[in-house]
Amino acid sequence: MSSAPKLKTVKAVKNNPEILMQDASLDIWDKKYRLKDKEEQPVDVDIDATYARVAKALSDVESKEKRAEWSEKFVWALKHGAIPAGRIISNAGAQAYKPATSTINCTVSGIVPDSMQGILERNLEAGLTLKAGCGIGYEFSTLRPKGAYVSGAGAYTSGPLSFMDIYDKMCFTVSSAGGRRGAQMATFDVSHPDVFDFVRAKREDGRLRQFNLSLLITEEFIEAVRADGNWDLTFPISAKEIEGGLDLKGDNVVWKPFPTTENYISNDEGLVACRIYETIRAQKLWNAIMSSTYDYAEPGFILIDQVNKNNNNWFCEDIRATNPCGEQPLPPYGSCLLGSVNLTKFVRNPFTPEAYFDWEEYAEVVEVFTRMLDNVVEINGLPLDGQRKEIEYKRRHGMGFLGLGSTITMLCMKYGEQDSLEFTERVARDMAVSGLKAGLHLAREKGPAPIMEDEFEVTAAMLFKQPDMAKDGIKVGDKLKGKVLLAKYSRYMQTVATAAPELIESLIEEGCRFSHHSSIAPTGTISLSLANNVSNGIEPSFAHHYSRNVIREGKKSKEKVDVFSYELLAYRTLVNENAMPYGTSDEEALPDYFMSSENIMPRAHVDIQAAAQKWVDSSISKTINVPTDCDYEDFKDIYLYAAEKGLKGCTTFRFNPEAFQGVLVTEKDLENTTYSFTLEDGSTVEFKGNEEVEYDGETHTAANLFDALKEGYYGKF
Repeated sequence: MSSAPKLKTVKAVKNNPEILMQDASLDIWDKKYRLKDKEEQPVDVDIDATYARVAKALSDVESKEKRAEWSEKFVWALKHGAIPAGRIISNAGAQAYKPATSTINCTVSGIVPDSMQGILERNLEAGLTLKAGCGIGYEFSTLRPKGAYVSGAGAYTSGPLSFMDIYDKMCFTVSSAGGRRGAQMATFDVSHPDVFDFVRAKREDGRLRQFNLSLLITEEFIEAVRADGNWDLTFPISAKEIEGGLDLKGDNVVWKPFPTTENYISNDEGLVACRIYETIRAQKLWNAIMSSTYDYAEPGFILIDQVNKNNNNWFCEDIRATNPCGEQPLPPYGSCLLGSVNLTKFVRNPFTPEAYFDWEEYAEVVEVFTRMLDNVVEINGLPLDGQRKEIEYKRRHGMGFLGLGSTITMLCMKYGEQDSLEFTERVARDMAVSGLKAGLHLAREKGPAPIMEDEFEVTAAMLFKQPDMAKDGIKVGDKLKGKVLLAKYSRYMQTVATAAPELIESLIEEGCRFSHHSSIAPTGTISLSLANNVSNGIEPSFAHHYSRNVIREGKKSKEKVDVFSYELLAYRTLVNENAMPYGTSDEEALPDYFMSSENIMPRAHVDIQAAAQKWVDSSISKTINVPTDCDYEDFKDIYLYAAEKGLKGCTTFRFNPEAFQGVLVTEKDLENTTYSFTLEDGSTVEFKGNEEVEYDGETHTAANLFDALKEGYYGKF
């Protein structure tokens, strides 16, 4: 591998380092977030102009006399680490140029009904949602398994996966029209009879590539795996089957929760009668899941029981789906806006024994940023009535952070060690407390979210979910306001009460401006562009010098962009301009606390996520990067460890060129991988992954050209 080119640096005050933006960062801002007119001429002259546009759009929500004041404060926050998510950066204040776009990143479809009309109606809604620039998630295990008889058609169904293919093509077609590429998440119940098909779906070249896939994993299934027990594959029994004489008391029937009871048989507890299609060893399914994840990085895990147990809106939501990246578990038609705080902005005296984190300024940025995100609700631009009603009723947003790995390095700590875990927990805790304080103040000034003042009748199911209510003398049929059910009886708020009891007491009495405040997104392009390639979200840096594969409109394969980690840029600027990754001489060497995904153990990733999750009311998008040569037996225990630590979700990534080309790749991996191409005359040629190849009038890296041809997207961007 060639040595890293010399980077431009500037001398800076150690207490407030200003690191020059690398070319790749400015390029991504220009291509994805910079406002341009219909002739592709820039409206935003620079990044400061982008910040000013966003600040004005969000301050215009305020009363006329306060707009100038808040616009100034919002610009301050944006320059001090607050980074709204991509849809806000791209679309806020851009109505004159693109009026049909949304400022919302994340949505979830309404329940997909088990009927042709219902499936196609949801597909239409999804198309309108993607057209507006929003990502969307669905649960497809509501559809009957393949081979089931469809009485209306007098035929047998082809199963959920075939209908997912329709959504996949729709997403590619809509997103190909320009703007943001389509993003979808498909969730699937681990007990559905077609679960093996779902697990293996991406083993087919080019199939379901517009989807992320995640299994809804229950505690019951995890227990069955640990005990090497049996596992039932089930699906609800229709009313028509009962009319045909099916005995509900037979051994082949179990009663289980299901997203809908319509056209099914349910009992007083809301459980649905399900037929057992097959009983298998849980370990058999587990091995199928883990081998697919090992090879293809999917399916991911959503530990759905943890999601619902710890949902602030536990009393009125049953969550079965998430946004495309998994950090936002949402109810039907649920929507959420996102934003992240760049933690590197608060590091003082980096790379020195005197390094510290400015907790006071961090709290102030969080408070101002909370108001900014709340204002986004007023300009949501969502295309569907159900989506708008959901976000206006609950006003949920998801503030998180990015640059955690970079910050840990700048503070001279190692990612995953005890001091970094304690730091991570405090970052998440302080964000929670500061954000909820802002939510209380906003409720006093502008009113709480409507859900807070609505009354909800207590049911037996609610008392079962939260036994503390019965201990307080609450009975079935009693009525409680949403603010009490949320602030007093949600498990998350009970955790926050251990750090800020008086705040929670006030929220019980007065309500909050929003039902959810925190979430940690993957922040890939945001981190690379506006944050100069600080580490994504809660991750360590992928590597300190690597390549990112990006989509370019009009280019026939993905383009390889060379990037450096922010902490490397900072270290070269402030400490040693000759330092470089993989340096062997004393003059080039980096300190041992310069870690990356290349040398961090998988369990350390889980430990970091667990440290933050305690104080995050939604969820966390986390990818555990493991080396290609990671032993399978060691690999497959990662998810069990994640369940043990109480996480809500988890994904892994292992570079496997035989399966697919990832978004992030190291030069070392590309150089060590050989790709073979078959020519028209039947002969073959071979190239290393990082070699450039002339093909069809364009220059491509061998790896990206191979992937584009193999997956079928060549020439379709």
